[in-house]
Amino acid sequence: MHPGAWWLWSLALGTAATRTTNPLLLALLITVSAYVVATRRPHTPWSRSYGAFVRLALAVLLIRLAFALTLGSPIPGTHVLLALPEAPLPHWAQGIRLGGEVTAEALTFALYDGLRLATLLLCVGAANALASPSRLLKSLPGALYELGVAVVVALTFAPHLIADVQRLRAARRLRGRPDKGVRGLLHVGLPVLEGALERSVALAAAMDARGYGRTAEVPPAVRRTTAALTLGGLLGVCAGTYGLLAAEGGAYGLPVLLAGVAAALAGLWLGGRRTLRTRYRPDRWDMRAWLVAASGAAVAALLALAASRDPAALHPGVVPLVAPTLPLWPAAAVLIGLLPAFLTPGPEAANTRKEPT
Repeated sequence: MHPGAWWLWSLALGTAATRTTNPLLLALLITVSAYVVATRRPHTPWSRSYGAFVRLALAVLLIRLAFALTLGSPIPGTHVLLALPEAPLPHWAQGIRLGGEVTAEALTFALYDGLRLATLLLCVGAANALASPSRLLKSLPGALYELGVAVVVALTFAPHLIADVQRLRAARRLRGRPDKGVRGLLHVGLPVLEGALERSVALAAAMDARGYGRTAEVPPAVRRTTAALTLGGLLGVCAGTYGLLAAEGGAYGLPVLLAGVAAALAGLWLGGRRTLRTRYRPDRWDMRAWLVAASGAAVAALLALAASRDPAALHPGVVPLVAPTLPLWPAAAVLIGLLPAFLTPGPEAANTRKEPT
């Protein structure tokens, strides 16, 4: 499976999460992404990152509720749950309060808002757990070649640094020497830095011998056009994304976003002409990749349509406080995101056979 398809599917689910504050729909989005991760996550070290994103999402939700408790909320409410001691603030801090009455409406609003952000984080975590970072960087366009090489080198060196630290600390413990504190840090850190420097010099020599960093001659007009298209496209993508996320920018958001994406792609295509390289075993964008990306895009499009046609169902009110209900056809639209769990091949079995020593 092409790693870009997983990222498009995950980002589309995250876009769908931004269109609603209904906790039932958000919980359904979390369930869909978690099920696909559980069934299609490969047996690799980087695929275990989903647990870290789950903890981060829980922390974000708790922090949002803590802010609502201590700093108050602009949402008016009549159901007072508890009254905290309120600290007086100067006149220039009007609009901010510390403590005071905590209402059920304010906590419910904070819960809905924090759950939406937590869902977005979990969707990004699903992409990190499903898509191989090295294969994704290998699929970058030629204009981002140098950036991809730098990130690959950084991702390769980080595990080596951790392994060196663990090896040196174990060696010092076996010799009865301290491996903690300032003294232990100095005795462990210096050999690690020395080894990293030697490894960097060796890698630079190997890359130079293999022709890394070669660029083709490009006319100045093409370079200026490439820079203008890329910069303008990125600005258009930012403005269009803001328009789609903001309530008042729905009219111009999509056209500006499409124009920005087209300009950025044209700039990347022109920038790729100055990079001479070939890909070893490139990932093919096949029909399954199209179906995976289309399933996520369908969820985002249908949730955006539901938010415009029935905003009350996707944004349950908190004043007055009412129980959220599960809208049927938006919930059925979210279930389309489960298609990758059945269309893509399962992960390869982990190799548990140990080599003889």
